[in-house]
Amino acid sequence: MLKDITFGQYYEGNSPVHKTDPRAKIVLLIAMIVFVFLANNIFSVVFAALSVFTLMYISGVPLRMYAKNLKAILPIIIFTAFINVFYGDKNTGIVFEVWKLTVTWGGIYRAFFMATRIILLIFISSALTYTTTPNDLTDAIERLLSPLKYVGLKSAVHILAMMMTITLRFIPTLIEETEKIMNAQKARGADLENGNLKQRVKALIPILIPLLISAIRRSYELAEAMECRCYNGGEGRQRMKQLHFSFRDYIACGVVFAVGAVIILLNILL
Repeated sequence: MLKDITFGQYYEGNSPVHKTDPRAKIVLLIAMIVFVFLANNIFSVVFAALSVFTLMYISGVPLRMYAKNLKAILPIIIFTAFINVFYGDKNTGIVFEVWKLTVTWGGIYRAFFMATRIILLIFISSALTYTTTPNDLTDAIERLLSPLKYVGLKSAVHILAMMMTITLRFIPTLIEETEKIMNAQKARGADLENGNLKQRVKALIPILIPLLISAIRRSYELAEAMECRCYNGGEGRQRMKQLHFSFRDYIACGVVFAVGAVIILLNILL
């Protein structure tokens, strides 16, 4: 299961999505998420899904990598859909009743919409991290938050951007570390897969404690490495790669907002 988590990894490529300015990608990511959650009927949701799948295809990232991210979060999607099934309006028609729980067609409709939105959210976020390097993400976040320097938060902007990027960067590393610890504990006779819920939760303790210690040690090593290299944050820092908006970025913005306009029209007309 842990090997299926690929969120935060960069997939090298030469697609139009890879070449798009990272600042534009972050803004368009937020816009696409808003548009997906604005879709409130089957037609607009289907159109939003087709738009996201088109983005995935254009990105040049293998679909199996998107599927791995979806597989890793599938239990959360199923749980969310299951909860929403019971929150439908009884006026939409009762499917069946069990004790005090009532499943209606409105609840099924609501569960379908919620699950679809979460899936599209995962795909959109994955497209950003797969097609953008951690360094580009840092620079883009810092540039987008640069107006905060006018209210006395100049140093905080760079620190926040760096923290977010380091978090994304070390997700694959922590997953790999967890896998090694689990294999080591299994080699020592630990049973991590059998038993009731209480036993399985208790079996996680020999994994979480070494993982926490390893993460803290790694953070100290990273801090010392940055200090040895005289890292002083964003003050006077120069970038090897300068960010510039191109005609491609304006086209991407136009396409995404056109998709949003179509979704809103489908909501109104249908």
